Amino acid sequence: MTSHNLDFGRSVLDLVACGCSSSASIHRSSVRKIAMTGSRKSNRDCGARRLVCCRQNLARCRVYSTKTPETLLNEVGQIPPAVLNLKEKSRSPISLANIFEVVAEDLQTLNQNLKSIVGAENPVLMSAAEQIFGAGGKRLRPALVFLVSRATAELVGLKELTTKHRRLAEIIEMIHTASLIHDDVLDESDMRRGQETVHQLYGTRVAVLAGDFMFAQSSWYLANLENLEVIKLISQVIKDFASGEIKQASSLFDCDLELEEYLIKSYYKTASLIAASTKGAAIFSGVDGSLSKQMYEYGRNLGLSFQIVDDILDFTQSAEQLGKPAASDLAKGNLTAPVIFALEKEPKLREIIESEFCETGSLDEAIKLVKTSGGIEEAQELAKEKANLAIHNLHCLPRSPFRVALEDMVMFNLERFV
Repeated sequence: MTSHNLDFGRSVLDLVACGCSSSASIHRSSVRKIAMTGSRKSNRDCGARRLVCCRQNLARCRVYSTKTPETLLNEVGQIPPAVLNLKEKSRSPISLANIFEVVAEDLQTLNQNLKSIVGAENPVLMSAAEQIFGAGGKRLRPALVFLVSRATAELVGLKELTTKHRRLAEIIEMIHTASLIHDDVLDESDMRRGQETVHQLYGTRVAVLAGDFMFAQSSWYLANLENLEVIKLISQVIKDFASGEIKQASSLFDCDLELEEYLIKSYYKTASLIAASTKGAAIFSGVDGSLSKQMYEYGRNLGLSFQIVDDILDFTQSAEQLGKPAASDLAKGNLTAPVIFALEKEPKLREIIESEFCETGSLDEAIKLVKTSGGIEEAQELAKEKANLAIHNLHCLPRSPFRVALEDMVMFNLERFV
């Protein structure tokens, strides 16, 4: 039994029947402890460089929360048994170009439509939109829409994608683009993907209005899809963006931030849109609710894994590779998974962060402590755990080039830090 209505304002686990004969109340801290220690430890036992993916049935007794984000720490004791090795010699590196090849025509059509769909009412807003649309984005989210759409369409005998599938992909990319424009304003970022940001070129006022305009335009197209379930799903994403920013702003330089809270914020800011993308695609294919739920879980787990890897790369890549200053999150007091893990082992790191890097060289010292404490390695394990679950969520799909591409997307993300 699952719930599609999560209210993150509650702090007590609401348990629902899991389909087995046992029923017990579990204290929130107990669930967190089990999920954060037992699950992660069992994955480490499989080896530091292995991705576990399930080929067998998982334990049938599960505990879900209908009102709290405990599921973001993941279902208790569900580490799948079979193993894929990230550094297997016979495997060649996975590229996005190869993954997207099976939906290349769909993406080409999307690229042609994106600028025109924004509208030409205001030249300044159009120019701002063109700036970020043309900034070399990966189009990862619409690609996921197309891959899930085609993988699920096969199940119901659809030979071609519907207009609603394609419009959904365009809406998702517009929402993502609007969120990036606003993110750059809030973060005061001058560069995005190696290019000047919209607010740097046109000013904060135009950037905020451009983001607002794109959110509004995407909402109009969303309403015209005339599917209440998808409208609710995507509308929640826009709310989640704001919730994520508020959570982040209220926890800057907070060394008591728990991993659970970090995952909730990551869900709001990243995974929510990806999960909505994959579930919405399945809904428009007309598959049953249990399968669309699995597609939502795939997107959620992939999104969390992706955000964790991004936060790792913030410490391991150069500014040139990132397209922005390295360790920029830490410098602004935004504590991510590598830092949270490092804080468990390095008391000195807490002192430096709580001083808000007031002394010369203190930021460099903090970065060094994160790297030498094992925080990055622990974050890598967490990213792998989310990837494991994403792979398992795809087992409801028949084998096809589209399912393979969805699996490769998970592997591509993990290979970014190998």
